[in-house]
Amino acid sequence: MTEKPSALRSAVAAVSTPPGKGGVAVIRISGADARQIADGIFFPKSQKPLTSYPPRTQVYGEIRREDRRIDDGMATFFEAPHSFTGEDTAEISCHGGILVTAAVLETALLAGARMAEPGEFTRRAFLNGKLSLPEAEAIGDLLEAQSMSQVRLAAGEGKDRLAAAYAEIREELTAALGSIFARIDYPDEDLGELSIEEILRALRTADEKAGKLLDSYRTGRAVRFGIETAIVGKPNVGKSTLYNALLGRDAAIVTEIPGTTRDVLTEAVSLGEVMLRLSDTAGMREATDDPIEAIGVQRSKDKLASAELILALFDPSRPTDEEDGEVLRKIAASPAEKILIFTKSDLPEAEGFDRAAVEKLSENKIEISAKALPDEAREQLQKRVGELFTDGSLVIGQDAVLSSARQHAALRRAKDHLEAAIAAFSSGVEEDAAASELESALSAIAELDGRAVTEEVVANIFSRFCVGK
Repeated sequence: MTEKPSALRSAVAAVSTPPGKGGVAVIRISGADARQIADGIFFPKSQKPLTSYPPRTQVYGEIRREDRRIDDGMATFFEAPHSFTGEDTAEISCHGGILVTAAVLETALLAGARMAEPGEFTRRAFLNGKLSLPEAEAIGDLLEAQSMSQVRLAAGEGKDRLAAAYAEIREELTAALGSIFARIDYPDEDLGELSIEEILRALRTADEKAGKLLDSYRTGRAVRFGIETAIVGKPNVGKSTLYNALLGRDAAIVTEIPGTTRDVLTEAVSLGEVMLRLSDTAGMREATDDPIEAIGVQRSKDKLASAELILALFDPSRPTDEEDGEVLRKIAASPAEKILIFTKSDLPEAEGFDRAAVEKLSENKIEISAKALPDEAREQLQKRVGELFTDGSLVIGQDAVLSSARQHAALRRAKDHLEAAIAAFSSGVEEDAAASELESALSAIAELDGRAVTEEVVANIFSRFCVGK
């Protein structure tokens, strides 16, 4: 556990409900002086101090500043360590007007609290041992969730199973390392609980478990972060129509005039279990006299270069031309996964359309028409994308699925050291060499739940939270 900085011991306050006008707003105060601050600004109708009531009792009263009534509302005091942060905490509910909420917060600040930084309440909960670092990260993911799959990933049983899997790997490595040290320190005594064969078996089991979790990251990443997806094709092939259909609204202008889309439009759209970071690009072609369209075409090429998934659109009702050839060349050069989409399938295929050249790009292909576009496109794409980016055997929200880039990197390092230890044992190298690798593996495992993580990493994680959480 990283040491708690002195700045995180003083009382802080923030509005913990969304900004704007609403029925109720909640101001949270947490820290060493929370009791004194709460009693100085909230006055129950009973004339007794708020903190004289049993903890976690909601009390009605007035919020005052220098004997002037600001608002009436409800307040609850949580005594340390039985609070979210593990500190003395007061939560005051007032009417949710913008000005009145600001006035109540200002009153708390004038009474001795300082303004909370982004994620500071959750950070204090972590530093006080109320949450592990993965649990804190899951809260951040829950706040940012844009799909129910992301909600299940952050709040479902799977996160508990992931924590349990980490614990199992750590316990197996700890037991193995203990036996190795006993053998090193007392070579003439049979003090190790595990034989060499048992140690190797335990390490291989741990290695297999780590590998399984690492394999789940592709699925977890697709659900949590989404897939950078570029819709590409020559002008007037139906890119914006597909973009609008997937979003379920007219986000892009659609006309029969080539070059209507001048810039890259990007939005997130949920598609089955995964999230697509979907970009509608300008029609791709080399020559254009319009300088604005030329900028859009270049941005399309840049988006294509960074894409993880390309939805390549081709219109079989028109003969293949040089613009199609340009699209084919650009797509072929990309390492991204590719799904070919043949549009306007309700029209006859042109005699000059080179389907064979297009289908060389990928085995993944679907055909759609404008008449049945929304349902047809979504259903077929969901199936194809799911096959490309997720493990169908994993149930989001139930199975242990790795979705954090930080945790993935730490577990990858742990597995590398673990495999080095296994190789050392298997080749008959001195046991202290294997022990050194196992110590490094355990150090990496300790980063997963925050047992051995730097202050810089902790600060970076919580800086992405909103103020008030």
